[in-house]
Amino acid sequence: MSIKIGIMGYGNLGRGIECAIKQNPDLELVAVFSRRDPKTVKILTEGVGVYHVDEVLNFKERIDVLVLCGGSATDLPTQTPEYAKYFNVVDSFDTHAKIPEHFENVDKTAKESGHIAVISSGWDPGMFSLNRLYASAVLPDGKDYTFWGKGVSQGHSDAIRRIDGVKDARQYTIPVDAALKAVRSGSNPELSTREKHERECFVVADDGADKAKIEQEIKTMPNYFADYNTTVHFITQEELDRDHKGIPHGGFVIRAGKTGWNRENSHIIEYSLKLDSNPEFTSSVIVAVARAAYRMHKEGMAGCKTMFDIAPSYLSALSPEELRANLL
Repeated sequence: MSIKIGIMGYGNLGRGIECAIKQNPDLELVAVFSRRDPKTVKILTEGVGVYHVDEVLNFKERIDVLVLCGGSATDLPTQTPEYAKYFNVVDSFDTHAKIPEHFENVDKTAKESGHIAVISSGWDPGMFSLNRLYASAVLPDGKDYTFWGKGVSQGHSDAIRRIDGVKDARQYTIPVDAALKAVRSGSNPELSTREKHERECFVVADDGADKAKIEQEIKTMPNYFADYNTTVHFITQEELDRDHKGIPHGGFVIRAGKTGWNRENSHIIEYSLKLDSNPEFTSSVIVAVARAAYRMHKEGMAGCKTMFDIAPSYLSALSPEELRANLL
């Protein structure tokens, strides 16, 4: 029997979820929900309907897991705790500094309703988080370093687009090469946020918009740009569509540690990603998490969870016997 999935929001991430479901035979797309007029939303899966968000509660008995594809800036802080009242849900909330607060808000409603809500699913937070956990557990005497990019950050791009006067935007996160080399050398450097990454923004402003005000608002935005060297370029929509239509990303998680009675041996653990499509890879992680959420709920679990709380085998479509035979 297939796990029935609903998609809330049909932008880049929602389309990626739809594609990922196609690659997982144990999952089935039941419905797509949008704030737009459903008649204007064309999806790829034949025979699956598109509905307005106001109709989602009509599907309480037909959806096993509702995947929330809104932005972290304004959508998910309200959507995830609200929909956790009625569904098992998965989101990709990626404002790291606000994850504890988001967890508490979601945990309350999920526990009250008896549902599972997995937040912050994706590659960072998500896969990178797991690798930081594994590496620090194995090498407790050491330091973690995370580098993102070069690539387009969906969350940061969305945050820019929410600024008054911005028509469209792409934001690139770029590792500082000197910092990356220092970490790989095993010297365990002390690096500030500003020393590790730069942020480069390409912005299409509305006609007559105050560009100086937009640039200032970007550069001073807490949790997104205020702690980084940030460059803002204003370009035309045509230039954005021509030169920045892809959504690549990637990055590195590095743990440098010591072992031995006198700390005489050094070790480097490195996990890296190089992604042609940030939203499609994020979506691929999310659908595996949706499978895990369904299984956890079937076992009677409830409340808010993160990828730290998911047994690895719950993510896989393979049986425990197949996992032991083929992957262990």
